[in-house]
Amino acid sequence: MTIEIIIPNFNGHNLIKKNLPEILDVISGYKNVSLTLVDDGSEYNDFSNVRNFIENIKNKYNIEIKIFRHDKNKGFSYAVNKGVFASKAELVVLLNTDVVPQKKFLDPVLKHFSKEKDLFGVGCMDKSIEEGDVVLRGRGIGVWEKGFLTHLKGDIDKSTTLWVAGGSSTIRRDLFIKLGGFDVLYSPFYWEDIDLSYRAQKMGYKLIFEKDSVVVHKHEEGSIKGHYSSFEIKTIAYRNQFIFVWKNITDTDFLVSHIVWLPYYFIVSALRFDTAFYKGFFLALAKFPGIILKRLKQQKLYLLKDKEVLEQFVLLANKCA
Repeated sequence: MTIEIIIPNFNGHNLIKKNLPEILDVISGYKNVSLTLVDDGSEYNDFSNVRNFIENIKNKYNIEIKIFRHDKNKGFSYAVNKGVFASKAELVVLLNTDVVPQKKFLDPVLKHFSKEKDLFGVGCMDKSIEEGDVVLRGRGIGVWEKGFLTHLKGDIDKSTTLWVAGGSSTIRRDLFIKLGGFDVLYSPFYWEDIDLSYRAQKMGYKLIFEKDSVVVHKHEEGSIKGHYSSFEIKTIAYRNQFIFVWKNITDTDFLVSHIVWLPYYFIVSALRFDTAFYKGFFLALAKFPGIILKRLKQQKLYLLKDKEVLEQFVLLANKCA
């Protein structure tokens, strides 16, 4: 199988210099692997540093390296889509700039894709370095409660997962394109990988979490925390939760519960002076026509109900509560 590594970058030349050689060392052990870096409108000096660094090291590796650049910052979804849609590979590996795969991380992934013809994506075991500690992440579960989809960290001893992460997963390129890629409604960040994974499952495709496909997530200060305030991040997270529900949830009782619970959230947010919630809601509302157009188009392709997608995680989510 042909494979392409897709790495989006925004003002991350320090991370590229630190992590790209390790990534190239790992993937050089595989055949038919190439790498694409999509610069999402970085400052010119930052982009020049990245481009020059790649020019200086690429001859050390027998790997094709391509670079694309946006003239302005568009957001994570746009950057990843650019790389995937330009690729000719059968599989695309999505990596963030602060994520480094470990040796042989593709071995179990390739086995899954060779066996499972309806497999959409495989998520990696994410050894997340957080304040000096290593937290094992990568498997997500979810439950519908109080009018929203609540997503949770899942135990790593299971292979089911509600989504595969946009910064540490392998996806079939043809299916990524069939589903339209990451939805840019969520730009600049958050929820686009959950959205894509959820749509894939409602269309009948499978997701797998593979604990033996290991990446190290170094959690340096990335482009989000380095360029957005905590209020802006919180607002975008709220906005995208609303977009997800309005765009993807089709079970009638789920939609009714969403409407019934909204007054509660408005009251609680007012009491807590949580203005980010209100701003997030109205920002989502401004996108409502586009959300509905995509909803109408997508739901024609769905084979499963929301309950059927989420029922495998209900008991596990209750244990985590």
